[in-house]
Parts: sequence; C-alpha cells; structure tokens
Amino acid sequence: MNTKLLISPQELTSLLAEKSSKTVVIDTRTPEEYAVAHIPKSINIRDFFTYLLAISSPDGLRKLQEYFAEIMSNLGISGGEKLIVYEDALNQGYGQSCRAAFLLKYLGCNQVSVLHGGYQAWLAAGLPVTDDVPEPESSIFRLHPQADMIVTTTEMLQAIDNPAIIKLDVRDRDEWQGLSSSPYGADFCPRKGRIPNSVWLEWHRLMTSESGIPMFRSKAEILEICQSIGITSNSIVYIYCFKGSRAANTLIALQAAGISAKNYFGSWNEWSRDLSLPIDSRVL
Repeated sequence: MNTKLLISPQELTSLLAEKSSKTVVIDTRTPEEYAVAHIPKSINIRDFFTYLLAISSPDGLRKLQEYFAEIMSNLGISGGEKLIVYEDALNQGYGQSCRAAFLLKYLGCNQVSVLHGGYQAWLAAGLPVTDDVPEPESSIFRLHPQADMIVTTTEMLQAIDNPAIIKLDVRDRDEWQGLSSSPYGADFCPRKGRIPNSVWLEWHRLMTSESGIPMFRSKAEILEICQSIGITSNSIVYIYCFKGSRAANTLIALQAAGISAKNYFGSWNEWSRDLSLPIDSRVL
C-alpha cells in the first residue's frame, strides 16, 4: 500500500473531513503541551519518545512489541487505520514523530505518515486547535512485526568491517566528537565515542528552516549532501543515533530521496553500555 511518508497540514485536514476514512492522529509531545492545545481528535502517546530499547535481542524486541501493543489497544487502535504522527517541530524533539512513525511501521501498521513541519506547521496554516481530549474505546492491536526494519546489535557488529555497509552516525557534533555520551548529559552513558568505521552526518543538515518552519530538504539537496559523505541511491546504510529518534528522522529523509536504509534502533544507548562491544573513543 502506497502511503505518503510526509503529509501537509492541508492534506491532514482533508483526511479528517472524510467520513469514510478511519484516521487516527497521534501527538508525541509532552502531556502538558498536549493539555494546553492540540490538533482536534488527536491522542497523546508520549511513550513513542520516552521508551528505550535496552537490548535488541529477541526478548528485548518482544518486550517492545508487547509494550506498545498494550498502549495501542487501550487507545482503540487496531493497526489498520491511517495513522498520522506529529511533534512540535521537526528539529526540536530529536526526531520523535519520525521515531513514532518508525515504530508503528515496525509493529505492522501499513498506513503511517508524519505531519511535515509538525504542530508549528499546523499553527502557521491557521488551522484550529483544541484542548478537548477524545475518549476512544479499547480495541485489539494486531501485531505484525517487521523484523527487517531494525538493525540489531549483532548485525551492526557484523557490519563494522564491511565497507559495503555504511554505518551512519547522525548524532549531534559533541556526541560524534566523543565529548558527550548522549543528549541527556555528557556522562549519561558509560562510554563516549563512535561505532568503529562509521561516518557522520548531523541530522539537522537534512532539514531547512527557510520557510520559518523546519522541513526536510528537497530530494536533490538530500542526495547532494549524502553524496558528499559517500552515500548514493545504491548504498546500504545502517543509521544510528542515541536511541533511534534522530536516526528515524534521517531515515525518512533518505527514504524520501530514494535511498534505502535501516535503523539501528538500540543505537548508542545500547552499544555503549555493552563493554564487550568495540568503540572508537578518540576525541575528535
């Protein structure tokens, strides 16, 4: 099923107006932000941002699946709906709406899109907001995990010395340089550095705020930036960040430009905590 990766506020308005269309809008912001105002009929699921995958083993992935299946069931989502996710702005929430979209697709939802520009784009378009909270009836979420969407730690380890697989680090500069272990504090994780043989492309570079609202760059611009670090439309790319959010943001940008990539969802939070795994700890 061909579902657009990114939709505009106007397209979302049209979807919500279709009586025959079952559309669910998911707000990934904080409960406090959601309580002030949100897109009409949207429901708040902050867990798409906060959940950390401790280990990308079969058991760790099963726990992730069960965790979100319960949340979705309680909120009346079966997985067959059109799901639209949003955050405040694409450059502020560490890619949280893209992380939500990635997780939903991994769990088996086929019709998932990100609101391009987020809540700020909705406001800029002059569209209505509300503080009304929907009260959905519970349902049964149908899990259909897409295992090939996630790079596990074992797969990343096997790829380290494989030059045919590009290990793409999209963290912020201080994390890449080995000065900080995470966005949550320099010493949040036990080790600083990089996965060996990785290349760096800070996630912000694939977005622009020329319109006043952070948006993804054009396909041509994304391809040009990627080519500058050796990524082409034929590349095999494993993306990582700290917990899979900025990687998911980058993944959508690459997919929109026709580049296939996978998300190492456990990312540095998982890799750095396993002291048996190699790192490049030089300060750059």
